Amino acid sequence: MSWREFWKAVEKADVVVEVLDARDPPSFRLEKVEEKIKESKGLVLAINKIDLVPQRVYVGRTKRFEMQGYLSAYVSATKRLGTRILRVVIKKAAPRKDPIYVAVVGYPNVGKSTIINILRGRHGAATGSIPGITRRSQEYRIGGNIRVLDTPGVYPVESLEDMVYKGSIRPEELEDPITAAVLLIRKLRELDPKVLEKHYGVDDEDEEKALEKIALRRGLLLKGGKPNVEEAARIIIRDWQKAKIRVRRNPPV
Repeated sequence: MSWREFWKAVEKADVVVEVLDARDPPSFRLEKVEEKIKESKGLVLAINKIDLVPQRVYVGRTKRFEMQGYLSAYVSATKRLGTRILRVVIKKAAPRKDPIYVAVVGYPNVGKSTIINILRGRHGAATGSIPGITRRSQEYRIGGNIRVLDTPGVYPVESLEDMVYKGSIRPEELEDPITAAVLLIRKLRELDPKVLEKHYGVDDEDEEKALEKIALRRGLLLKGGKPNVEEAARIIIRDWQKAKIRVRRNPPV
């Protein structure tokens, strides 16, 4: 259902805004979707959650995308930063017609609906830090001649590591949250080797032992005083999806 709704919205659109997570924009690109889009439609890469990374990082990333021939803009939907520039870039990518249809696409939880709400200047699209909150394509009017299509968060069939890292699966849905958290920690350590020490006050090279320490520090105990490692694993996954963990992939120089 999600992919069908997704492509219906994309086919109707004149411009597609692809929302990316500022902490690691390249990992959140739907490159195969982009290939189909840019042949016949305007494409804008919107780098969201810029409040989580230094200015030099998101400015450098935007310049890098522009050097590659992509229109881009950086925003923080929750802080209401950059939305005026995003409107300007959307109009730059749009054909001369009235109305202009804009589809907002991306992985679950990257902030698509929040961006639409601040572009509209009101609340309307469902928002939240739970993957998959938008189920069907929805249409909204912003400005005089722009119609925005909010699409369900979709993603290709991917590995467990990618699904957890890109927020495509809820921690509550995982049969084995420990394995998923271990994979996520390894991925986050590629961006910042000290990520657990900075955010949880633990520093252990063994990921499962680190989870045990986090459970003990948080008082997450099972009967007999055994650390609840599964709940500690879910906390890390949840914190990443709620943008509480600040790491970044720096753009190439």
